[in-house]
Amino acid sequence: MNLEGKKVLVTGGDGFIGSHLVEKLVNVGADVTALAQYNSFNSWGWLDKMNEAVKKEVEVFTGDIREYDNIKKAVQGKEVVFHLAALIAIPYSYISPAAYVRTNVEGTLNVMQACLDFGVSKVVHTSTSEVYGTALYVPINENHPLQGQSPYSASKIGADKMAESFHRSFGLPVATIRPFNTYGPRQSARAVIPTVISQILSGKTAIKLGALSPTRDFNYVKDTVNGFIKMAEVDQAIGETINVGSNYEISIGELVKKIIAITGREVTMECDEERIRPEKSEVNRLWCDNTKAKEILGWKPEYTLDRGLGETVEWIRNNLEAFKTDIYNV
Repeated sequence: MNLEGKKVLVTGGDGFIGSHLVEKLVNVGADVTALAQYNSFNSWGWLDKMNEAVKKEVEVFTGDIREYDNIKKAVQGKEVVFHLAALIAIPYSYISPAAYVRTNVEGTLNVMQACLDFGVSKVVHTSTSEVYGTALYVPINENHPLQGQSPYSASKIGADKMAESFHRSFGLPVATIRPFNTYGPRQSARAVIPTVISQILSGKTAIKLGALSPTRDFNYVKDTVNGFIKMAEVDQAIGETINVGSNYEISIGELVKKIIAITGREVTMECDEERIRPEKSEVNRLWCDNTKAKEILGWKPEYTLDRGLGETVEWIRNNLEAFKTDIYNV
């Protein structure tokens, strides 16, 4: 499928990955509508910060994926839907698990139902590597068992299965992308990389962290977005779940050392008990097998971790006022 001229909806278009995807879609010539969560401030999240030339090409629809009557208005007339809207912060899922079910499971149900009702030609549903839980083998391919180690991951497993059921039961053309740990400009301080960078750049000599031993597979946001585009373009992705990751594993401790070296600052690391997940909920190891993405999508990452971190450091340096470095961002 060629996305040029296609009427496209991005749910969660006001968020971190969503705003980058909106920009990319405008650049490839799609007719883009971005769904931003309604709020009384009329804030469109990161869409407000986009280049004006790009922003004027985007229609913004404010609503809530938890409300079907609202979502069907956003979906009507669209040919392609990228479904990214979700609650994603793991710590907050311990506090309010029901909110994750309503948003991630019921919200996905609403999006899939609307796409089915209006005959959408392609739906790209967003999963997460967190659904795998701690790796039972590495690297992790798409056949790895799913493990609900947090209310967040359980809700995303439910959302993935809801999307899968609409493909199997009703023939909805759904393709599920499963990104590993995406990072880059616009990511909030609830994630480890912006947390570390913002604390260092704010002048702190001791940075607060959670567990340092878990490993992750980090993927720069531009590479992740290219994966989304490929998922929409390639017909063979329909009915498939495809990992998008770097196939490179690094511990949080080694990652922090790398960031410290890039910033050129002298800092120490302190363990903050508030940032430690419950023992059986911590995902200790994630390492992506991206073979399927290479074979079906022709996708592979273009950014090295060092290059992506360098660009992220510079962006946070220029946007440090957006980060509250004196508190734990749940």
